[in-house]
Amino acid sequence: MSLWIQAQQLQGEALHQMQALYGQHFPIEVRHYLAQWIESQPWDSVELDNPAEEAKAKRLLDNLVGELQKKAQVQGGEDGFLLKIKLGHYATTLKSTYDRCPLELVRCIKQILQSEQRLVQEATNVSSGNGLQAMDTLSQRHQQINQAFEELRLATQETENELRKLQHSQEYFIIQYQENLRIQAQLSSLSSLPAAERSQRETPLQSKRATVEAWLTREASTLQKYRLDLAEQHQKTLALLRKQQTLILDEELIQWKRRQQLAGNGGQHEGGLDILQSWCEKLADLIWQNRQQIRRCEHLTQQLPLPGPMEELLRKLNADITDVISALVTSTFIIEKQPPQVLKTQTKFAATVRLLVGGKLNVHMSPPQVKAAIVSEQQAKALVKNESTNSESSGEILNNNCVMEYHQATGTLSAHFRNMSLKRIKRSDRRGAESVTEEKFTILFESQFSVGGNELGFHVKTMSLPVVVIVHGSQDNNATATVLWDNAFAEPGRVPFVVPDKVMWPQICEALDMKYKAEMHTTRGLTEDNLVFLAQKAFTSSSNNPEDYHSMTISWAQFNRENLPGRSFTFWQWFDGVVELMKKHLKPHWNDGAILGFVNKQQAQDMLLSKPNGTFLLRFSDSEIGGITIAWVAENPNKQGERLVWNLLPYTTKDFSIRSLADRISDLNHLVYLYPDRPKDEVFAKYYTPPLSKAVDGYVKPEIKQVVPEFTSPNHEPSGGAPAFMDQGTLPPAGHSSTFPIYHPVADNILDAEGEFDLDYPMDVARHVEELLRRPVVNQWSGQQS
Repeated sequence: MSLWIQAQQLQGEALHQMQALYGQHFPIEVRHYLAQWIESQPWDSVELDNPAEEAKAKRLLDNLVGELQKKAQVQGGEDGFLLKIKLGHYATTLKSTYDRCPLELVRCIKQILQSEQRLVQEATNVSSGNGLQAMDTLSQRHQQINQAFEELRLATQETENELRKLQHSQEYFIIQYQENLRIQAQLSSLSSLPAAERSQRETPLQSKRATVEAWLTREASTLQKYRLDLAEQHQKTLALLRKQQTLILDEELIQWKRRQQLAGNGGQHEGGLDILQSWCEKLADLIWQNRQQIRRCEHLTQQLPLPGPMEELLRKLNADITDVISALVTSTFIIEKQPPQVLKTQTKFAATVRLLVGGKLNVHMSPPQVKAAIVSEQQAKALVKNESTNSESSGEILNNNCVMEYHQATGTLSAHFRNMSLKRIKRSDRRGAESVTEEKFTILFESQFSVGGNELGFHVKTMSLPVVVIVHGSQDNNATATVLWDNAFAEPGRVPFVVPDKVMWPQICEALDMKYKAEMHTTRGLTEDNLVFLAQKAFTSSSNNPEDYHSMTISWAQFNRENLPGRSFTFWQWFDGVVELMKKHLKPHWNDGAILGFVNKQQAQDMLLSKPNGTFLLRFSDSEIGGITIAWVAENPNKQGERLVWNLLPYTTKDFSIRSLADRISDLNHLVYLYPDRPKDEVFAKYYTPPLSKAVDGYVKPEIKQVVPEFTSPNHEPSGGAPAFMDQGTLPPAGHSSTFPIYHPVADNILDAEGEFDLDYPMDVARHVEELLRRPVVNQWSGQQS
């Protein structure tokens, strides 16, 4: 089922959020009529921060416009005529909007698709009672926010109306006050007249003056009451604004940042930023309107001073609402795209910062510049406390200045750092057993700008998630552990970058499962049995009861500082080795359910001995990082009637870079059934490498095959579907004999620490392959002679 079909089935608040994704920047009609085409395009292959990708984005834009035009042309009938005009208009609009910035179209569509995916996923999770309750809570919270905005809009409109009434009353008061002054001037001018005439004209003027002065006295009291009532209304509105701002900034935005942090461990994409921006823009608009109203009240008070506390009251209101707008602006300067949390020196990286209220406050009219710098954990702590820090940064970042750009189509103001590079890093003195891969830094982004015609100036700062700096790929493993622990267990509002030293075992299980599923791009995560296996490894325990581990805690030292008993690696290093091996070479087999993996040697033996000979399973090596072995059950060649479980020497990424797992399993005829009872070809045949072509010009192509000498039949194909075994002595470690053509792990390090071919050893590799090809191969070329 297509994503769009699922999105149309959303209900309530989720449907409202989905509809809010669309607008003039990308009409929902375009999404509807080109749904299949849009979902089939390689939007994710476009690197938004790479200007060189603009040509690819331009082709996507042109293709989109072309598809719209084709869709418009095929419309017929009375209703089709209107649709034809509308789709043609959309094609023209999208072309003119994004022709000069096609990457923004890609960014827009990617955000829409990611948000739809998130909403559909959340709705899918509603099948459980907790999921339904969570969705209801989310819907209620968003409804609460929208209702509060409506209440604020009405309150602001009411104070605007009251302010106008006050202004009209004050203007009339001033007119009457001037009239009173005119009467007084007339009375003064009567002193030069004869007494009789003066008396005759003075009496009505004095009566009129008394009437006006009485009115002025009453009206002055009324004006003062109006002013006080209006100030009280503004105080109430200000309290509502603060409450709404707290809900959006301290709850919704913090939750978004938390989702962003968990996304660093493989959690769901954070999403929802466009909704947050719409809320923040509404807030900014309402706060600014109220601030302008208060300023107008101040002006009226200065224009007509009256006795009372009004001047001081307005001064406090103005200061308070300025604080509110300042908090909004500084809090909405956020990092939309985080820099990599494991940061290698001399390597290009990107980041994006965004001001959520920039468009509403017209900050883009004078685009501000943003500067990036790397700071230490100690400097970050001082920044949080607003203490002065050493102006010297903890390293040098190239291309660390960027001007914020306003994108009219999406209404976003952001700065895209596309080509930053950490030239050098200055490390601090480490504490105790702390290694360089446990030292945390952060990228500090800061900018200065003003709003309201330079009326208010702002100096905004925001810090990235913790960054671990490495200088070599071999440090990546341990640095990733530091990042995973921090992302998983950091608490909101913490002192940078404090994390607990111990956590409950179920918490680490959740983090490992999230990481595993993300790296494998699968929904098949770690089962309860898998997690029990990991607990046994972490705690050196033999208990198979999951409940035994629920109340246990695991420390950072147990996780990635102390080696496992009898091993030269830590718990995390073993787990990460498994993840690296799986995602590089074995991902489809895991998704097919072909790899059990998290099974120890004794468990494998117990499982296989109850199955027919030739049954095998795949499990991760206990003794080697990033190793996987095949365990199978077969007769003991040295003792008739005895069945044993055999284990091949573990394969690593080196081995699979030369020959795939599926082909290796195909080579071994004694492997018949994948545990529990699936014929191996049924599981692995679709991954076999196609057979080599026939001989050409008298030459045949050689190929490398894997053979276990003690389990090799004279013919390549097993007879009757049963494995044929050689009658040999006790099986030595698999892969050590080379009397038959077999690939086995070689001593030469043909791959470096990052799994790439090491160019320091090309001749050794060539000689090794040449030696293999020179060896005689029994019946290998039968049927291929020309």
